[in-house]
Amino acid sequence: MDSDVRRTKRDPYSFDTEVGWRAYRVLRPGRGMYHDVKRRLPYYWSDITDALTYRTFAGTSARRLGARPLTSSLSSVLPALAFILDMNSRTEGFFGVNEALFSSAFACMVFSILGAQPLTVVGITGLISLFNYTIFDIIKRYDASLYPEFLCWVSIWAAVFHWLFAIWNFCDYMRYVTDFTSESFGSYVGIIYLIKGVELLIVEFEHYGPRKGYLGVVIALLYFFTVYVLESIGKGAWFKPWIRDLLSDYAYPLATLFWTGFASFPGQNKETNVPTLDHTRAFYPTVDRGWLIHFWNLPVKWVFVALPIGFLLMLLFYYDHNQSSVAAQARNFPLKKPGGFHWDFFLLGCTSFIAGIIGIPLPNGLVPQAPVHTDALTVYKHNLKIIRTDDGREIHEQEKVAEKVMEQRVSHFIMGLAIIGTMTGPLLTLLNLIPRALFGGVFFVVGWGGLEGNGIMKKILYLVREDRFVQPDDPLRQVPNKKILLYLLCQVVGIAVNVAISQTIAAIGFPVLIISLIPLRWKVLPRFFAPQELRRMDHLTADSDIILASMGGRPTMPEDKLEENASSSSSEARKEGTSSGSNEKLSVAEQGEATGGLRERNTASRDGGDQEKQSWARS
Repeated sequence: MDSDVRRTKRDPYSFDTEVGWRAYRVLRPGRGMYHDVKRRLPYYWSDITDALTYRTFAGTSARRLGARPLTSSLSSVLPALAFILDMNSRTEGFFGVNEALFSSAFACMVFSILGAQPLTVVGITGLISLFNYTIFDIIKRYDASLYPEFLCWVSIWAAVFHWLFAIWNFCDYMRYVTDFTSESFGSYVGIIYLIKGVELLIVEFEHYGPRKGYLGVVIALLYFFTVYVLESIGKGAWFKPWIRDLLSDYAYPLATLFWTGFASFPGQNKETNVPTLDHTRAFYPTVDRGWLIHFWNLPVKWVFVALPIGFLLMLLFYYDHNQSSVAAQARNFPLKKPGGFHWDFFLLGCTSFIAGIIGIPLPNGLVPQAPVHTDALTVYKHNLKIIRTDDGREIHEQEKVAEKVMEQRVSHFIMGLAIIGTMTGPLLTLLNLIPRALFGGVFFVVGWGGLEGNGIMKKILYLVREDRFVQPDDPLRQVPNKKILLYLLCQVVGIAVNVAISQTIAAIGFPVLIISLIPLRWKVLPRFFAPQELRRMDHLTADSDIILASMGGRPTMPEDKLEENASSSSSEARKEGTSSGSNEKLSVAEQGEATGGLRERNTASRDGGDQEKQSWARS
């Protein structure tokens, strides 16, 4: 009963019901951060004890808590190393393996200990890689030696804007993110990963020749195929559940070990001598410098040139990091503990400031990996779903139902420790054995993962599927196909524009285009779709009230407003019609003798000569 009372009690953090100056977020600084900490702090000890209790469970559950930090750390470190290979070649060697590992470990430790949303995996993304080498392409036109200090000032300005946005409660606007925006962004990120995988393999041909290039392509594609098959087994009905989970949990380590060894098989493979990761000194920067960037040596004019770029970087993180947190706490996960978007964004400003000063890539939320981490900590129940056909036959399918999520911060902390371990000399030597081309396969795995399970792909498959194989209760059945195509066209155009911009020197401006997807959904789409059509194709990405509480509560969707306005207009019209009808009756009753005669004839024909009514009509 007490839990029910707590559940129904309205969260005190909201601006929707405020009036006057209190309704302005800027005039009430720090309110969101205060409530984030107040809301989450009572759960801090349970974030630790829940993980320890979870580990003591026998069988699959205990194994998964041990397996997933390893798998999640690999799934975040391997793409980070892949992006470092890209940045290393496009920034004249400024970034290397140690910078990638340091950034990932630093972010894991900070957010697992201090974060209000410890399920959100934080590390290096492809978008920060794109941002960093685009800045290098711009600055080298003037003086490439300014790049470390200039990038540091970009990070400092970005940190300042992070703090201002968090203090001014601007993270509230992330509650307006719907599947339209998150699906488009997820597809965009997936496509960028795939492009980077292809570019990495092209470099193998250009720098190392066709023989090494062809073997690299084989390793990359087979690595992708291996991980994909092993993870698909976990979703299927083969073997026993514990075997399926075992293969799925260890997909990354198994594939990495096997295909790293494959490159050294005796014979042609070993003789080809495919290029591997560069070996670096433990805990030292890649280039000959200290860990502190001398940012005070940058000329003043360049300090202010860095300001607008820092704002654009903040916009990128504003959407990317918060979207990662939304995805990690999406409606398909039965979460019980509250979120904390304002506090975490302020914390991201702190990590951006420190990362910029020590010269490592700025970490932020990982869109593909964050929901994977939550999914790994979700306890599923495997049910048997029986579908009866028209001819009386039965189709048996496996149905996975999420029962609960083990919400804790220990797995994220273990990931950080694991990454710190890879910065030591012996493990750096092992990393040196991994073929560079294998990271192309990593890009393909993560990139395709962002596309395959995307709502855009599901809608496309719905349109091309034969009608008799579509479930009768599918919500899309109630939407005309031409409207689904129009909806998909809006998403595809938004994705294509962002991808195109990202391939040019204007790529630093793509965060503005990404942010613009939110008002596009709320202001433009309702003009072309009926409310019921939008409801069946689109939903709030964060649908849980306990998560939306951190962003000021559940927003009113534009289609709901349209229906409310239409309903109120029709009600007013009915009232006016009733009032008009009454006035007409009164005016007719007040008319003279001719109206009385007409009423007399109508009454006589209807009542068959009721004398009393006729004499009343004549009078």
